[in-house]
Amino acid sequence: VQLVESGGGSVQPGGSLKLSCAASGFNFRGSHMSWQRQAPGKELEWVSSIFNDGVFKTYADSVKGRFAISRDNGNNTLYLQLDDLKTEDTAIYFCAKGWEKNFAARGQGTQVTVS
Repeated sequence: VQLVESGGGSVQPGGSLKLSCAASGFNFRGSHMSWQRQAPGKELEWVSSIFNDGVFKTYADSVKGRFAISRDNGNNTLYLQLDDLKTEDTAIYFCAKGWEKNFAARGQGTQVTVS
């Protein structure tokens, strides 16, 4: 399993970013996928999950209405659109193979800084 995140950066409050996760080494089309994040000094936090077919999606209350998860099964890529970013969204964002807090593997992460 290989998961490689990209798209992080530094933005001002209210700004937007789009994260990508390139997946390989497993049946991406058949796997539910998630995004997790970890802020400095805090525990890992589940952010969002998407069914393998992309139909059903769930979000943590803290990001609902601001973040949007999506996937491209043809290109083995997972996405997370981050809008209306807040300082408390600052964290390392990880792509994970699994559903909500139950995941089997995750990537190295991409840093998102809002200030």
